[in-house]
This record gives sequence, structure tokens and C-alpha cells, in this order.
Amino acid sequence: MIQSSQPQTEPILRLRGVSKNFGAVSALTDIELDIHPGEVVALVGDNGAGKSTLVKILAGVFQPSAGTIEYLGNPVSLSGPGKALELGIATVFQDLALCENLDVVANLFLGHELAPWQLDEVGMELRAWSLLRELAARIPSVRQPIASLSGGQRQTVAIARSLLLEPKIIMLDEPTAALGVAQTAEVLNLIERVRDRGLGVIIISHNMEDVRAVADRIVVLRLGRNNGVFTADTSHQDLVAAITGASENAVTRRQKSRAEGAATREAGL
Repeated sequence: MIQSSQPQTEPILRLRGVSKNFGAVSALTDIELDIHPGEVVALVGDNGAGKSTLVKILAGVFQPSAGTIEYLGNPVSLSGPGKALELGIATVFQDLALCENLDVVANLFLGHELAPWQLDEVGMELRAWSLLRELAARIPSVRQPIASLSGGQRQTVAIARSLLLEPKIIMLDEPTAALGVAQTAEVLNLIERVRDRGLGVIIISHNMEDVRAVADRIVVLRLGRNNGVFTADTSHQDLVAAITGASENAVTRRQKSRAEGAATREAGL
């Protein structure tokens, strides 16, 4: 059963009837989405479901073909990435866009240096340490080059960089992809700390366990359309059914087989 758990606060971001066409191809159709402060919303769906297109619309990379976007109750046009950042919507894409030959401080302030004509290195280093401490980040030194950091530490730097401009919403594209168990736990803890700062967080992930660990709401997209809003308590079977559009799949068959095996053992006892 589809469930919804809406916070009582007014949404930061509200999408109504958002569609995106590429010529004759409809990538998104009548998408509706609300993002509230202090919540994590997971966007999930199969490949081609429209997740990346929706994120690029919110990041100002694509313009919607139809529909309205409201930010803090006012209609807005996200005419470009700069406009999205100016409003307070920050995006951390999967490739992180970090410069491996530069240290942590340089990456955090790249393009937003303090006193750029005569760099305030001390001020930037102090701000970097302050921000990383607020996030309880495990970065041994802000003067280490990015190339020497682990995958989880790099993700931390990318998220910290997005917080420098004091956004109200942060979008994370596959934040735990290709990370080990310990690094994944570190990033999930970081996402919770970002939520605790009162930000709205949107994560796009194929990992249902990670999604269920941190998401307050799970929004399923299928074939470019909304296909349900769920909570972390929703069964894995129901989530897979919403994502694939089929109630009969490998997950349901495996669960049915296990249930039948347990019933047989119990009857034998």
C-alpha cells in the first residue's frame, strides 16, 4: 500500500505538473514533488525513469517543457545553474567535480575564494575547519590533496563545498556509489547531519538499503511519472513492485519461497 508522511512545515520547493520533452520523447510527465526543511527525500526508479532529468531541471541545467516550480511559496524559473545556486539549491553530482591535485581548502573555495585578488588563505582554512567540524567530518588535514583521500572523504568534501553558500536544499546524485561499507556509513551519517541543520535533502540512489536508512520519504518514478510516495517502513517487496511495475518478480518469488519453506519446517516440527 502506498503511504505518505508529510511534515507539517510549508515546503521549500514545490513542483506541480512538471514535464520535460526532448523532441517527440517525453522524459517526464506531470511530476509532483514537495521538499520540506529538515527532511531527506529519496528519488528512486529504474534506469530511464527520469531521475537524472528531474535533478537537472532542479539544478537549472534543463528547463521544464510544462508545469510550475515554486520556491518558498513563489513561482520561479530556474534559468541556469547559477540561478538555482542563487536561490539556494545546491547539487553534488555523482562525479563530484573535485580537482585531485588541489588540497581540501582549495576545492572547498574553488570559484568562491575569499579576497580573490589577494587570497585570504588563513580565513579560508579556518572556515574549512569550522565547516568540517560542524559536519563531524573525518578529514585528517584540510591541506591534504584530494588525490590522497578515500571515496567517503571525497564525498564529504563535495557536500561541504555545496554548503558554503548556505543553501536550503542539497541534491546528492548516487552519494554512496562505489563506496565500501565503512565509507557508506560515514556518508549516510553525514546526510543525517545535513538534515539536522534544517536543510531539505534530495538523494538519488539505486541502493534501497541506503535509502531506507536515511530517507523520510521515498518518491518512486517510473517511466517518467510519479508512481507512489512511501516511507522507510515500506517493505522491499512493495518498493521493487513500484519501481518495476510488476508485483511478480525475483524478490517476491524469493520471499514467497522462504515463507513456504518456513511454513514447511514449522509443520514438520
